[in-house]
Amino acid sequence: MDLKQLEYFVQVAELGSYTRAANRLAVVQSALSRQVRALEVELRQPLFIRTGRGVTLTEPGKRLLEHGRGILQQVERARHDIESRRGEAGGRVVIGLPPSVSRTLTGPLVKAFRERLPNATLSVVEGLSAYVLEWLAIGRVDCAVVYNVAPSPAVDLQPVLDEPLYLVSARAAPGQGRLVGAAITLDEVAHLELVIPSQPHSVRMLLESALAATGLAPRVALEIESVPAMLDLVQHDGLHAVLALNAVEASGIAGAFRARPIGPPRLKTKLWIGTSAQRPRGPLLDRTSELLREMLLAQRL
Repeated sequence: MDLKQLEYFVQVAELGSYTRAANRLAVVQSALSRQVRALEVELRQPLFIRTGRGVTLTEPGKRLLEHGRGILQQVERARHDIESRRGEAGGRVVIGLPPSVSRTLTGPLVKAFRERLPNATLSVVEGLSAYVLEWLAIGRVDCAVVYNVAPSPAVDLQPVLDEPLYLVSARAAPGQGRLVGAAITLDEVAHLELVIPSQPHSVRMLLESALAATGLAPRVALEIESVPAMLDLVQHDGLHAVLALNAVEASGIAGAFRARPIGPPRLKTKLWIGTSAQRPRGPLLDRTSELLREMLLAQRL
């Protein structure tokens, strides 16, 4: 397996077509097909299934795509690291963000990144904390924001802040009264029907652990990953959700909800910035991590 084969494979996989990949790579389609076929022969497994509209990945192809992206990104990082001089922050950095953070942070982060690091490029990918940590381990992302993670020798974790969680309910009279109301106990939460993410979402795991410590369990009516969809169900279907306050405030319809702190003890989730402990750091990653920390703190103050 060589880098050219891997690059060709990734392009075909991402574009879903040999023709489109050949055009992007500026190579003839027959040469592209030979390189991918050589890769399949070496791995002794088919990587694509041809369809009337292009190609789709087989299961081995999906696994190779995850590894291939990480390998190509690491090669690009190494090239920029060697070529960089006088500590200049240049190259490309990929940040992984959980959906609740990405919704409010991505726009301001991209703007600040372009202003402070004009010689570098930024990519942002979105995923649950458990998945983002996997991407960090295989090199798909360089830096990640994660919730409530266990220590790992493969990841350097820097705590950023503790973020309180709230029980979010529909307000009887929208727009009247303060967003944050009186606290609600875990026992009371256990008797309410919740719309909540599925495992291994960090908020789901945290709530279940806190309830289990008192011999209780959540009443899960629906499992939904999307915050806007959760808020829609809370607003119109009488369900309740457990969310950070910024998720409600960023919805644009905060006046439709009432948010109550959960506890005592207060239910909080911890936010971390993670980087790989197995790959060298450079000026770009250091400055990106600093910027990310600064913006997370500013948004939560």
